[in-house]
Amino acid sequence: MTRDVDPHLGPGPDDDQDEPDPQGRLQPTSYAVVTAWALGGLVLGWLWKRIAESVNGTAPVVSWAQPAALWLVAAVLLMTWWQTYRAVQVRRERLEPHRAVNRLVLARAGALVGALVAGGYAGYAVAWIGDPAELAGQRILRSVVAVLAGVGMVVGALLLERACRVRSDRDQR
Repeated sequence: MTRDVDPHLGPGPDDDQDEPDPQGRLQPTSYAVVTAWALGGLVLGWLWKRIAESVNGTAPVVSWAQPAALWLVAAVLLMTWWQTYRAVQVRRERLEPHRAVNRLVLARAGALVGALVAGGYAGYAVAWIGDPAELAGQRILRSVVAVLAGVGMVVGALLLERACRVRSDRDQR
């Protein structure tokens, strides 16, 4: 059976059946990318105090809820890493493809957002150093706790990303 194909329309849905599946590889998130996001956050956090003071007349207060939420995300990432690590590395189970992709996306997002948040709170804390305001010490302390939570997010995310690696056939022997 021969089909007439209009060359201007391109291939149809059945035209690619002879092509092999793509064999691309994803590289782990590089430390340079994570560092760049953290440096971007550092600059934004430092600028945030100055911009907020010029627009509102006062800088935002860092409540304990902000670092607590970040610690919760870090804990979720670390628990997901531990479950994935145990399943893949210890029990030698294969992750279903959609679960592996979901965890990989979570890991990538967690690493980049964690770096941005950690850098942002670090920049905000640095902006308060030497400021005579009465809440400066409180803002620095809470920002440092948020920075540590952001670093925890990055660590958990990078561990999760590496736990999602698919072993090649040679590694399984």
